[in-house]
Amino acid sequence: MHATVVRAQSPTSSRPGDDAIILGDGSIEGFVGGQCAEESVRRAALNALESGESLLLRVLPESDAEFPNVPGAQVAVNPCLSGGALEIFLEPHVPMPLVLVVGSTPIAAALARITEAVHYRSAAASSLGEADLADASAVILATHGHDEPEAIRAALDAGVTFIGLVASAKRGGAVLDAMDLHGEERARVHTPVGVEIGAKTPEEIALSIMGSVVEAYRSGGLGADRSAVPTVVREAIDPVCGMTVIVRPETPHKVVDGVDYWYCCTGCRDR
Repeated sequence: MHATVVRAQSPTSSRPGDDAIILGDGSIEGFVGGQCAEESVRRAALNALESGESLLLRVLPESDAEFPNVPGAQVAVNPCLSGGALEIFLEPHVPMPLVLVVGSTPIAAALARITEAVHYRSAAASSLGEADLADASAVILATHGHDEPEAIRAALDAGVTFIGLVASAKRGGAVLDAMDLHGEERARVHTPVGVEIGAKTPEEIALSIMGSVVEAYRSGGLGADRSAVPTVVREAIDPVCGMTVIVRPETPHKVVDGVDYWYCCTGCRDR
């Protein structure tokens, strides 16, 4: 996530043009404001990373100092701010899904080329035993009958969301029937894979397959790149100022009578 200060109203410690990178674990590299403003940016950035949508964040003090209205902006009222206001543009940078193409057939070669042409990440392997499933969002099996049940089972067990089997409806159905898959597993295996466009050549078939992958991704059925998903975060309420903070190793913390408390800044913790 790239955050850029586009407007600042005194008194603030940041200036227009200041920027930072927010990673999936909530860490911030760069500068977009002091500790109080940083916490508001961190929370908004992690939400934007999950949604994949850019947004304009307006960080205002409780006094709600005069600041131009911006339609569509997200407002964060920060009780910790001593004054001033900020507008920060948050732009997510999440890698496209990884499509793993398995097989050494002409269709597999054509699919690898088309995957890269539409700027999805691509990986290829002649067999699933040579492939790394860790980050794959989609696996396309174009092996023409070689070790298909074993490959499908491995992809399912690895949590791959979209598994495409290049086969006729009759043969593909027979492969899945023989595996005795339950409903959720079978729904993740698409065979014959591809949108119906009357494809004949390897390139046309690859185009139809990639159409299915794009449709699944844009409809939310494929999921984002699994290596880029934000780490699950824990939130807490600062008992002094009432601000919601993300609990991280660096978050100011205190134990009182055996109860953990987290604070937006050391000033609240000391108070």
